Amino acid sequence: MVAGRRSARALLACGAVGPVLFVVAFLVEGAFRADYDPLRHPVSSLSLGQLGWMQAANFVVSGLLILASAFGLRPALRRLGGGRWAPVLIGLVGVGLIGAGFFATDPISGYPPGTPPTAPVQTVHGELHDVFSTPVFTALPAACCVVGYRLARNGHRGWAVYSIGTAVAFLIFFVLAGAGFAQNAALMPIGGLLQRLTLIVGFAWLTALSISLPSLHPKPSS
Repeated sequence: MVAGRRSARALLACGAVGPVLFVVAFLVEGAFRADYDPLRHPVSSLSLGQLGWMQAANFVVSGLLILASAFGLRPALRRLGGGRWAPVLIGLVGVGLIGAGFFATDPISGYPPGTPPTAPVQTVHGELHDVFSTPVFTALPAACCVVGYRLARNGHRGWAVYSIGTAVAFLIFFVLAGAGFAQNAALMPIGGLLQRLTLIVGFAWLTALSISLPSLHPKPSS
């Protein structure tokens, strides 16, 4: 029993470390990559070029950590009467990151230098990158809503509001970033910034949840 709790806590710790690692790595890489504009270009574009292996490794390692955390979420949420859907959704986020690391995106918004704003023909690896990226941007806000509902039912209203608010902010930033990458004249120059805000908002929630969940227990109804 004690060993099981320790194992669950260790897995949850992966959910605290993985998102932070991912965000810090892409912020540092984006700041120092030549000819790369973090305000304009997506995080995935860091996988292109001679140093692209660094972001590819970031995708895979962070994805493995987040996938591991999904197994720790289930017993932690079971105390709150849940534990089924949220771990599956977070697991999909991890799988999505891993797949995105193995299949590089196509050039976009003029990076690498000399490429057009949008690829005239999408490559197979570019399509697969988009397929794996989809659960990162859909399963994560869905997990926020599932966890928010479960925590609200257990009296943790502050956490519930934070979770639902995260989902709303995440989706707003995601839609705006997508418009930027689709070369909307007003949003294209800040598409990369909007995507970074999307990821930071969502992954900050996952880190906070992984740290706080072991101490969250059902509150007696008033």
